Amino acid sequence: MSGPEPSFTPRLRTRRMTPADIDRVADLAASLDGAPQWPRASWVTAIGSHATPPRIALIAEEVPSESLLGFAMAMVLPPEAELETIAVAAAGQRRGIGRRLFTALEAGLSAAGATDVHLEVRCSNRPALAFYAALGFQETGRRPRYYTDPVEDALLLRLRLPETQAR
Repeated sequence: MSGPEPSFTPRLRTRRMTPADIDRVADLAASLDGAPQWPRASWVTAIGSHATPPRIALIAEEVPSESLLGFAMAMVLPPEAELETIAVAAAGQRRGIGRRLFTALEAGLSAAGATDVHLEVRCSNRPALAFYAALGFQETGRRPRYYTDPVEDALLLRLRLPETQAR
């Protein structure tokens, strides 16, 4: 009996990004349109323990192979946080990896005292807009002509984090 291929989601581990991960993260970012194309030194600075502002940076990797499947990074300025990026390898997209990364990031942001997460996204980035809407983000504004190459507006989105007993 034949039918559609079953959806495969690998066993996944999310953890803090370390300097040892940076080359893999930069390679994954380079393979994706819209992912940050930072020089290695910028990644090192961003995840350093003395980064200003502080950031939470996570990776998602397949278990047991440790293949990098995605990463996420957010600046934390309690009570607010800014989601700088969430990126998933092309082969892992639409398999729940982005949601898993965000769930882990959300827990870290809440523990750090954030109550709101903000982000900006290209108006034309329909997959990202659908993803953020599914997470509960709501549009709060627009920055006209914010992006270049091509010139495009940025939509501003916000998510209020659930209250936790830890706060």
